[in-house]
Amino acid sequence: MKRFQPQPGFVVQAYRFALDPNTSQEAALRSHCGAARAAYNWAVGWVSASWWQRKAEETCGVAEAELTQWRPWSLPSLRKAFNEAKKTDPRFANWWEENSKEAYNTGLANASAAFDNYAKSKNGERRGKRMGAPRFKSKRKARLACRFTTGTIRVDADRRHATLPRLGTIRSHEPTAGLLTRVQAGTARILSVTVRHERGRWFASFQAEVKRDVERVTRPDVAVGIDLGVKTLAVMADSTGEIRTVPNPGTTTVR
Repeated sequence: MKRFQPQPGFVVQAYRFALDPNTSQEAALRSHCGAARAAYNWAVGWVSASWWQRKAEETCGVAEAELTQWRPWSLPSLRKAFNEAKKTDPRFANWWEENSKEAYNTGLANASAAFDNYAKSKNGERRGKRMGAPRFKSKRKARLACRFTTGTIRVDADRRHATLPRLGTIRSHEPTAGLLTRVQAGTARILSVTVRHERGRWFASFQAEVKRDVERVTRPDVAVGIDLGVKTLAVMADSTGEIRTVPNPGTTTVR
């Protein structure tokens, strides 16, 4: 998937706020996060089924050309397959309409990324610890989280509420003025929001494209050389001949 690139002069910044949902909103939040987990597990099972089928066919001597085709794990492929399955699969048929499509997309996107990371790790294309194949997420241990990228996403003008797709307007435990002021001034644009349950609280993390504040340089024509040390943290000498030192706050003199 192509990575988002902010426009020149802008950066992507996160704003995180604790939420105070009421009882019905709490239930809706849990339902959306559960839908994300269910979609993730469906994707893992759907892709893995072709792997296990191929292994079984290989043990039976089936020729390579006649083996079951690999099921793709790109996000568009998973979306297409899931949209066909959700209406008839008994795991989804009776309740999938209760949640935003973004809840299911969250799970499918996470599954697609997990399979990508596994394939790259197996082929030596990914740094770090070797990753295993994606596994099913248990209802008891899985982290409750859901991401929204479309629909009504905003921080409200009263600075104490946030409006999210299908979930409606939820009270914020803390003021949202930091993000709201920028949005109203036209220096920020909300891209997405992720709701997450941590340590007994719900949080909303807004990802926004924010205009970078330009810092004026006092002496733009002066070059500075820096020498780092131990006793003295840094010695700086500029092109005008001025020398300044920065003491190391971690050192003490023993007498």
